[in-house]
Formats: sequence, structure tokens, C-alpha cells
Amino acid sequence: MPRFSVIVPCFKVQGFLHECLDSLLAQSYRDFEVIAVDDRSPDGSGAILDEFAARDERVRVLHLPENVGLGRARNAGMRCATGDYLFFLDGDDTVAPGALRAIADRLAESGDPDVLVFDHARTYWWGGTRRNALAHLLAEAGAGTFTAAERPEILDLLMVVWNKVYRRDFVEQHGFAFPPGYYEDTPWTFPVLLSARTIATLDRICLHYRQRRQGNILSTTSREHFDVHDQYERVFAFVDSRPELAGWRPHLHRRMGEHCLDILARPDRLPPSDKGEFFRRTAELFREHQPAGAAVPAGLRVLEGGWAAYRARLRAGRAGRELARRGALARRAAGGRVRRITDGVNVRRALDPQLVVYSAFSHRGVLGDPGAVYRKALEIAPQLRGVWVVRDEETAARLPDGVEHVVLGSPAYRRVTARAGFFVNNVNWPGTLAKRPGSVHIHTHQGTPLKYMAADLLHRPGGRFGVDVPQMLRRADRWDYSLVANRHSELVWERAYPCHFTSVRTGSPRNDVLVGAGPRASLAARARLGIPAGHTVVLYAPTRREYVRGGHVDRIDLARFAADLGADHTLVVRLHPSLATGYARGTGLADLHRRGILVDATDEPHVEDVLLASDVLVTDYSALMFDYANLDRPIVVHADDWAVYRASRGTYFDITAEAPGHVSGTYRELAWLLASGSWRDDDSTRLRARFRARFCAYDDGRAAERVVRRLLLGEEFPEGAAAARVPAPAGARERERADRGTPVR
Repeated sequence: MPRFSVIVPCFKVQGFLHECLDSLLAQSYRDFEVIAVDDRSPDGSGAILDEFAARDERVRVLHLPENVGLGRARNAGMRCATGDYLFFLDGDDTVAPGALRAIADRLAESGDPDVLVFDHARTYWWGGTRRNALAHLLAEAGAGTFTAAERPEILDLLMVVWNKVYRRDFVEQHGFAFPPGYYEDTPWTFPVLLSARTIATLDRICLHYRQRRQGNILSTTSREHFDVHDQYERVFAFVDSRPELAGWRPHLHRRMGEHCLDILARPDRLPPSDKGEFFRRTAELFREHQPAGAAVPAGLRVLEGGWAAYRARLRAGRAGRELARRGALARRAAGGRVRRITDGVNVRRALDPQLVVYSAFSHRGVLGDPGAVYRKALEIAPQLRGVWVVRDEETAARLPDGVEHVVLGSPAYRRVTARAGFFVNNVNWPGTLAKRPGSVHIHTHQGTPLKYMAADLLHRPGGRFGVDVPQMLRRADRWDYSLVANRHSELVWERAYPCHFTSVRTGSPRNDVLVGAGPRASLAARARLGIPAGHTVVLYAPTRREYVRGGHVDRIDLARFAADLGADHTLVVRLHPSLATGYARGTGLADLHRRGILVDATDEPHVEDVLLASDVLVTDYSALMFDYANLDRPIVVHADDWAVYRASRGTYFDITAEAPGHVSGTYRELAWLLASGSWRDDDSTRLRARFRARFCAYDDGRAAERVVRRLLLGEEFPEGAAAARVPAPAGARERERADRGTPVR
């Protein structure tokens, strides 16, 4: 008996069917059967199914003699199912890599519940991907099982059949089946969830729900949408037959009203001539099933009036929105005039040479190089007033105690930025921030560049998707100083940003904690991450891919990687900051972290702690490798898509030829490097020494102090051992600083 029976009904999906079945049959977990149901499809779907069945014994095909619709096709597949669990997969959707293994593991962990609910992502025909907005409900449900009564919010998830698996004997015991018509998921999903005695969740994207440009049944203009009324009649009949479920009537009554009004409001569902009839039928159903004494929610009171009143309300709503829009425009214009007057007053005030404004990673807090400079200034130059720009009050609430801050765009922000003598940032300031004569902008960057940046992206159309290079350069025109950690960076930044700034060989302030870090620092970092004593810690830090929309590609099966490392190893994963939310986190990382298979360190605010905790870095093309080299610990470059990455984004040198350690081109090679111990052999040491000599030249542990003393205070301060003397600023900047009375060095 297989673990899963995957039922795939097919009707006019020939263009998507290969991708659907390939995603299923390529799963690492293989204990399943596929029951593919050809619902008398007029295209080539049936022939495609037969081809798959001929080459894979797990595929069985049912050719129905007539078209019966999606629900009844699923019923036909269920009658042939022999698996422990039923999984309904539509023929135009796909199963995420590793999904069946994750589902099987979660079922075993939760004691084979009646229903397991997992996450999904919508994939759009134009290439976009969007994770389920209510995914947090899956994580909040915890590791145990529950009933719908214990967690009613589970019913707020998309009420479809394909984001769950169902224990087959539970389904057979209750006689659940799909009715004919549209919205057939409704009278299946509500009864199933309300009847289940054990429900579990899996916080992982297991299915990609294809959003077709055309051809989606529920997006077709048709009278078939009237079927929704019959489907809710079936739901209410089910509840009526089970007195213990009577308490759910108010919830179902509200959901029915909301669902029907949503259909009515969409322009592509009902013919205009049928909308009045649909409204009247909905209102009748709403009155018929209204629980005694239950209050009608405000949004559903329109169903208590007539069709004419509903239409009038719609017109009034549109008119109100138009008035609100015009009012907002007027207020925005008035506010703009006030801001211009206020800003005009602010810029007439003298600059404050002791006011330093900081920001990092698009105003996300006290982080990176700016954070290191800020902390050093507090230590050695307390007379300087440091103010941080944060993007919102939520970010402000996470700042360390005592950090002065302003919210981006606020009046306080405009006052502070109008008077500041110094600006320190690792991202360009907003275009609305005008550089006043005499102010000094220090740009720290975000690491040593491997991939093309700024003006060099003009030669890589695929790599600059969504990047406005001319605007980027206009903002960089405000820079006075560009911090560099090595000669390579100095040359690249002056080429990529053809602007009038001065390169300063300071080293990277954020790396000061890494230079010469001892065992005590590493042990403290491991304790913060909860890593067992004595474990070898492998840090995997992949970067984003510009050659795919969204930037995320699963290059490694993380569960397999963690297992292959062995019980005395801990795998720590840190995604690129741009992938820290949304789809990338839902592909299994959060669930593997919850189960203790690995440590997800993506949200750790200080990447330096993550680096200190590890024994070896496995990365592809992430700039973290240049920082990590300061620890003088082994690095492995996993470059299985190097040719594609280099062709799409462009790189300044071949990291596979000038690597900081061994290079793997396949997962098998990577696993062998780690299992054999070659990751820390003499060749690894030799390659790392050459890499460090080139890219860690100016990092001596005093970079932050050098920035504070030389650039903020104007003091003499010695160069690092490998850095040549920093050239004096251009003549215009010398005059600007002299005007402020600041010594020029």
C-alpha cells in the first residue's frame, strides 16, 4: 500500500501536463501512486497520460467515457485509490521539490492526522510568484494537532482541496465526495475540516498554484457561477445533519455571504444581465440560513435590501472613492507646500558639524558598516550626535536602547537631514535628500563586489532588471568618500560609479570584529544560535539569482545536505537579505528549522555573529566570502550554475579560477569535499591565503576607528599595514570642509 494516492484530473491542460507530472515523478520521496483521470479531454491530455504510464509504473490512467467535470473526475480517482493519504493535484499545477518528503515527515511527526494543511504559492503566467498571505497561520498552529473548534482561524485559509492531504480511511468513514458543478471544493472542504478530529499544519510551500492568463474555469464569464448557491446549500445540509456542528452556522452564514458578494463584484464572473438574479438568489439564501438572533455583519447588510439599493450603494461607493482620491490629492498638494516652506527654513540654518546621520540596508536599523562606525563614534567621540534613519515605527521599536532615531520622511527626518554635517550609509539616500554645500557623505558599500554593479550593469540587461542605473548614479553624485577594503574594490567602484568621490582605504568597519577573533567570540556566537557544543558548523549562504524572477533558486536539497553532514554537524543557512521574506522562506527552510534539522539564521540581525559561529562557509557567489576570509577559516564555493550566473549578471573575475578554497560543480562533489575532510586540507589553506592577501588587505581591525578619526573628526590616523596613504580630497571638498572650520588632512 503506497503512502500517497495522488489524484490528477485532466481536462484541456495538455500545455501544462508534462510540467505537472514531471514535478511529481521527480520527487525524492517515491512511495506514492498517481491516478490520472482523463475527463474526456478534447485535447491531447489523454495521450500524454498514457505516455507517462508507459514509462513509470506508478502512473495509472482512467479514461472516462464522458466529461463529468472536476469534482466527479476526482471521485473516480478516489474509487481507485489504495494509498494511506489522498492528495488532489490539478493538471496545471506543480508540486514543489521535496514536498512529498516534507509532507510524509510531518505526517509521521504528528501521528497520522486526519488532515494535513500545507502552504502554497501562486505562480503567474508572466513569471511572478507570490506566497499565500496567510502562511503565518500554519506556523502559529504549532507542532501538535488540533480541531477546527480549537483553531477556527484554519478556516480563513483558502478553502480549496489541493492545499491538504487527507487520510483515506477518514474520508471513507464519513463518505466524503465531490458534488457536480462549479465551486465543488466548498462542500468538500468545510465538512472535512469540521469533521476532522486531528488536523496538522506544515509551514512549507508544497504546491505551485498556476494563475493562468486565460482558461481558468472560475475566471470564465458564465451562469455556471450560480452553482455556488447549491454548494452552500450542501454545506448547510451537512451541518444540519450533525447537531454537534450547529455552532458553526454563524461562521458559515457569513462566509457564504462574503463569497457570493465577491463573485458578484468581479467583472469577469457573471454576464451583466444575470447579476440582478444572482444578487436576489444570494439574498434569499442569506435570509433562509440566517441563524436566529445572529447580528448581520456590516459588510453583508446590503443583502437585506434589494438589487436597486445594492447598485446605488455601489455607485455611491465609487463616487465616494473618487471624492476621497481628489481630497487626498489636495491634501498631498497642501502638505507639499508646507514641506517646501519648512524645508526652506531648515536649509537656512547652519550645518551642525557634530551631527552624523546614519542608515543601513534601506533604513533597517543599526547594522553593517554604518553600525560599526556609529558604535566606535560612541566610544571615542561622544561629542558627536548620531541619529539613525529608520523606515517605520516597527523598525524603531527594534533598535537598541538609547539609539536616537527619526522615521524616514517625517518632519523630524527633514529637520535632521537639513542640518547634518555628515551622512553615513551603505545604500544610496533617497533622491529627495538634497546635498547641502559643506555636508559630507560617506558611502560604505555592502562588501567586496564580485558581480557587476551600477554602470557596469548597462552591459547586462538581464542583470539590471528593476534597476534604474542613471538614477543610481545621480544619487551617488552626492558621495564625498567611498570606503574600500582592498585594491580590487577601489578600482571597481571608481569604474562602476563614475562620480566625483574620493576612495578611502579604510577597510570594512563591520569586519573589525572578525579580524583576530578568538575562540571565545565563536563560542558566544554559537550559544546565541543554540548550536550544540562540539559540533562542526557548516554555514550555507547562497546569493540571489537575477536570471529568475524573484531571485530564488533551490540549488541544494537542504534536508539531504544536513543529513549527509552527519549527526555531529550543524547546518546553518542564511539567505540573501532580499530573499528574507515571502516565497524563499516558504520552500522548506522554516519547517526544517522548526524540526531542528538545521538552523535558519536569515533573520539574525548581525551577520558577523553568524560568521563567527561557523567552521566553514559554503557559498556560491555571495559577497560574504570576502568578509568571511578575515576569519581565516575554510571556504567552499559551490558553483553549479556558474556559467549561467556569469552570463546573466556579469562578474569582475572568475571566482572558480581564483577561489578562496575548493570549488564544487555538483552536489555530489560538494558532499564529497565535506565528507572527506578536503574542505580544510593544505590546498584549501593555500588558496585561502592567496585570496586573503588580495581581498583582506586593508582590514586590520581598526577600520571603524579610522573612519571616525580621519573622516568625522579630521584627525591624523595611521594607515593599515597594507594600505597606501589616502589621497587628499578634491579641491572643491577641501574648500567645503575649510568653510566649516574642519581641519583638512
